[in-house]
Amino acid sequence: MNQKRLHHIGSWLLLCVLSTTIITTTAYSQSKVGTTAATFLSLGTGARATGLGHAYTAMASGPDALFWNPSGISIRFEPTDPLGSVMFNNKQWFAGVQYNALSLTLPVSKYDRVIGLHVIYLDYGQMDIRTVDQPEGNGLTFGAYDLAVGLSFASPITSTFHLGGTVKYVQQSIYDMRSSTVAVDIGFTLITPYLNGMRMGASLMNFGGKMQLDGLNANFIDNPYPDIIGGNDNVEAIYKMDEWNIPIQFKFGVLIPVIASEHFDWYVMGESHQTNDQYLNADFGSQVVLKTKTTRITPRIGYKDFPLDSNFKFDQVDSHWTFGIGIQSRIVGFIFGVDYAYVPFDKLGDTSMIDLRIYF
Repeated sequence: MNQKRLHHIGSWLLLCVLSTTIITTTAYSQSKVGTTAATFLSLGTGARATGLGHAYTAMASGPDALFWNPSGISIRFEPTDPLGSVMFNNKQWFAGVQYNALSLTLPVSKYDRVIGLHVIYLDYGQMDIRTVDQPEGNGLTFGAYDLAVGLSFASPITSTFHLGGTVKYVQQSIYDMRSSTVAVDIGFTLITPYLNGMRMGASLMNFGGKMQLDGLNANFIDNPYPDIIGGNDNVEAIYKMDEWNIPIQFKFGVLIPVIASEHFDWYVMGESHQTNDQYLNADFGSQVVLKTKTTRITPRIGYKDFPLDSNFKFDQVDSHWTFGIGIQSRIVGFIFGVDYAYVPFDKLGDTSMIDLRIYF
């Protein structure tokens, strides 16, 4: 099968994913806000993507592509970029909540096939145990956390079409209660010969089972027949919790290199974004790259959650604008990078995140 035919197949696959997104958008036209579990999966990981307003599906490459479009781990954003990489991300969230992520990519063949591993850990910290009799606390504390661990594989199908997928385990825990499920991600990236190498990317994220809390607090003792003398009044029983979907995400994005030169690049990107617990919206971003032989400096700006549904209003989102900057430098065969993103909120307070990266 020749390259041209494979390129057309890639284009058709992207169109199929986009069509699925449009159809699914119609199905979710009514508000389902607050109807999913594990919503931390849709917070957004990585300072690059956050600084670009989450418009990162078509641009994704390197270790943070594992959180946006797994096909991107097999893409060299610059021809000299290595495919092996590691990234640590820390996000300072509201109320002292800590969001940490670690990702690793390793090439496994000379054909740019790559495997990836990522971990997300959201720590809510320790909180006082309060009861009806002791509303100020009983001196004990409990913790809560969210966890996701994923294994990915990506490969170029042709020189311009990349395909990737992820299988991940998702868990939420609070006190002695836990819920878990397994989910998959799949992503495509198509690099076109138009407009300085315009890219189109699409991803389906968090397609998996439902989550249901279970644990010691679901157990209780019951008397099913209190009016019967001599009956068993010490029956062990369990509260059956509701099952909840996880936030399935459909994304389709476009990246256009407006200017591509030896020392200066300018990129603009936009994408549509639909989640099964939110309305259809759009994200936009732009970045410039100032380059020398060994160093790149990249300021970024983004605008996220632009309403594309008449039922979705601007004031339903507390933050739209995002800002970021990154710097990376080649030293002794390695590339070291630091990226920072800042997101101002109107009511909740500002947040920030930082990435540390090494390419090898």
